[in-house]
Amino acid sequence: MAIDNGGAQAKTRGQRVADSRAMEVASRVGLCARGVIYVLVGLLAVRIGFGGGSDKEADRSGAVRTIGEQSYGQVLLWALVVGLAAMALWRLSEAAFGQATEGGDKWTRRLGSLGLAVFYLVICIGVVQTALVGGSGGARGGDESSKDYTARVLEWPYGRVLVGVFGAVLAIVGVVIVVRSLMRKFEKNLRTERMSQTTRRIVAALGIIGGVACGVVAVATGLFVLLAAVRFDASEAKGLDETLRSFADTPAGPVLLIAAAVGLLLFGLYSFCEARWRIAPEHDAPAEQQVRSRGAG
Repeated sequence: MAIDNGGAQAKTRGQRVADSRAMEVASRVGLCARGVIYVLVGLLAVRIGFGGGSDKEADRSGAVRTIGEQSYGQVLLWALVVGLAAMALWRLSEAAFGQATEGGDKWTRRLGSLGLAVFYLVICIGVVQTALVGGSGGARGGDESSKDYTARVLEWPYGRVLVGVFGAVLAIVGVVIVVRSLMRKFEKNLRTERMSQTTRRIVAALGIIGGVACGVVAVATGLFVLLAAVRFDASEAKGLDETLRSFADTPAGPVLLIAAAVGLLLFGLYSFCEARWRIAPEHDAPAEQQVRSRGAG
């Protein structure tokens, strides 16, 4: 009986950490860092769509290099490192103790938060490497990394199956993102009651368009990875930059590329809105009330 009580007390302490004001600040700082990256990726992709900026990759590595080339680039890069580390820490706390929103204790949400924690930790390490070598270099291109990792996994036993499964899962996740964005599911995480009617419409538009763009890019990237598995050719795998550039090779031409780029830019702007209005625990409420609220959810 004492063991059970100890476990319950440990879980309560963990939930208090996850719901603390410090973790709330970490989530908002992390969302701002995500916004900076997606806005820059969108701008780089727009330039490519209009025939410029072909010397830079329209992906996270290209965005990081762009930051490093600015005045006080080193300072900005380390600030981005802090933001991404905060994002990874926040998602890790969600994976361990559940999200603060309704249904946040579901295993699917915890697994998703764990995946995002790893994702942002990897990006954070890449930014650290870039900052350490001077700001404008050091980060490997996303396309090069995608092909390299795919080639390594293909050499494993059942590597072809693993790559194919990963590509299929990524494509399915992209479809889910598109559907959830169109259904405005993201509003469940926002304090919409604190927005004016005009602000709510703007945030909804940013969330829908930005989410659909991210979902479409994820579907396309997943299909390229799946194609690499089917053809047993790592060169078929594409990073974000090559995926976006491939849109220009469709019958729609650069128009589709520019549309996707604008969508990613708008998702970056939505990230700032989410940082401002995302639902957070009421820190003035007693800890027991917060735990009961999470359990009811």
